[in-house]
Amino acid sequence: MKVIVNRDNCIGCGACAGICPEVFQIDDEDGLSTVVCDDFSKVDETSLNDAIEGCPTAAIEKVED
Repeated sequence: MKVIVNRDNCIGCGACAGICPEVFQIDDEDGLSTVVCDDFSKVDETSLNDAIEGCPTAAIEKVED
C-alpha cells in the first residue's frame, strides 16, 4: 500500500496530521501535508482512513500495490 498527497489540492489545514500523525506531517517549508511513513503494516487502518476521509479537499489517496 502507498499513500499519496496531491500537493496541488492540499491546503495545509492539518486535519490529516491531527488524526493520523504517524503517517502525516505538515511540511515546515511550504505548509502542506507530507507522508512520513513508509511501513504501513503498523499503522492503525481506521485512523488512516479517517484522515483520508477528513481531508476537506480530497487531496489524499490510498493506492494498493
